[in-house]
Amino acid sequence: MNFDDYCQQKAAPEGSSTYYALRRAPAASQPLLTALYALHRELEETVKETSDPTIGRTKHAWWQGELARLDGGEPTHPVTKALKAHAGDAAHPVLDDAGRASLATLVDGFGMDLDQARYLDWPGLDRYLQQTGGAFATALARASARDPQRAAAWAAPLGSALLLAQRVQEIGEDARHGRIYIPIDELQRFSVTAADIINRRYGDAFTALMRFQTERARRALTDALAAIPSSERATQRVLRAQAALALALFDEIEREGFQVLHQRISLTPIRKLWITWRTR
Repeated sequence: MNFDDYCQQKAAPEGSSTYYALRRAPAASQPLLTALYALHRELEETVKETSDPTIGRTKHAWWQGELARLDGGEPTHPVTKALKAHAGDAAHPVLDDAGRASLATLVDGFGMDLDQARYLDWPGLDRYLQQTGGAFATALARASARDPQRAAAWAAPLGSALLLAQRVQEIGEDARHGRIYIPIDELQRFSVTAADIINRRYGDAFTALMRFQTERARRALTDALAAIPSSERATQRVLRAQAALALALFDEIEREGFQVLHQRISLTPIRKLWITWRTR
């Protein structure tokens, strides 16, 4: 298996939301964007699918070292080999000084998951969203933006909003991995306990909590989409398609009565294709 096939299978298997979102990018840029998504997935798996914190930190440290090897032009992993092959030299926005900083921030952001599984309040959770989701979307946006040097101003808020949406939509799955990304003070405000979420207990209080979380994530997505400069809208079809999919999934979750603790609600492949195709 070559590194492009590896990245495709890791990040965007056929039928996945990422698969359809990436189809909105020009064919020439799809391998690089797929490699970035594959890096994100590798880091996510490092913290989500590792139950032993010591092993998780060891893997996380390895990825920090692998980014250093990428910077030195000698990557060893299929994902970083793909990044080197498709980003070209250090002048490319993915691997220039700002690009390397975004990737390093992304790795550090996932490292926060190894240190804490709960957040006391919204400012604490927002820092995590900015460092992880914001850094990732910035790296993606700079890969294809007409003006990469200004991309962070509008890409980072969109990335934070996308990660917030994912965390709200996957609250049940995250809880099964021992993490709850709803601030403790908000759980208390709605009289929902961590045990309620872990033990999949539904009720009016949980519905009210989810409605609040969903509305905040929707606002964040729509505000971030509106902030993309008109000159960059065509260059950012992938991120915009992801946002459109997230908004549609919220509609589906709401129709299902926010029953997300015992199942993972998703869109059908044909709906994903239709939604992303409409992203112009």
